[in-house]
Amino acid sequence: MTSNATPPARHEPLPADASLYPDLASAGSFAGALEAVAAELGLSLGRLLVDDSNPLRTAGVESTVADREACWISLGSVERWFIFSGWSMGVQLVSGATQDLGEMARALEAWRNGLRLKEIREVSPFVKVTELAEAHEKGPAEAVAVKWRLLLEGLRRDSDRRELAHRTLKVAELAHAEPQLRQLLPFTSHWSLHFTTCTGFPYSWDVPFIDPLSDGRYRVCGPSRGRVIGEADTAEHAIALVVGGLPANCGPAVAGTVNDQQPL
Repeated sequence: MTSNATPPARHEPLPADASLYPDLASAGSFAGALEAVAAELGLSLGRLLVDDSNPLRTAGVESTVADREACWISLGSVERWFIFSGWSMGVQLVSGATQDLGEMARALEAWRNGLRLKEIREVSPFVKVTELAEAHEKGPAEAVAVKWRLLLEGLRRDSDRRELAHRTLKVAELAHAEPQLRQLLPFTSHWSLHFTTCTGFPYSWDVPFIDPLSDGRYRVCGPSRGRVIGEADTAEHAIALVVGGLPANCGPAVAGTVNDQQPL
């Protein structure tokens, strides 16, 4: 069974060479080819989603798990590849590419039925799962802890080569030592250090962030990008400005995106 739908923009594929996918052309659609190979393998993919603007270009599979998004599969444009990623609550948990449509069907069934990430990899070895994705599967507290460790490790690797990385590392280490900030999910953007109260993207912008300046000082802004709270001569002062600008009842980061935190 298929359903017409428009895939999310982040899954929008490039035009593919039709000669690379004769099985799709023979079936009349990507979804039709998936249905056929799933039947051969004894798999159940449920109602398949079809991009009505080009049914030979992409297809999707709905999940039976409430917090897992529909998984859309696109095509390689130069070589034969079936490409997918699976998202849950604003986090990419799985990704991968295979040239075998049957292998893709097995991965899609595993995703659809809510298998854990380790189990999906066992069923479909081509599937990639990051350490951070596994942490998100365990809950927001684990995701925050792993993200802090990975961020600090990355900044330490870069700090010997980039002055801004060295200075961002300094405020990040101080922020990690501050309990109120350590419970938030950290991320960097152009060496600015940010904190979010949700673990999925899009992130929240309700916590001040720190920009290292070229003169050795720090600028603290937020919650909006254009609002400057103040400038600090030291990393310690910058952290104090962030803590002083935290929203009321700022608790640990929660699963989901900023859209989940806003009232309808």
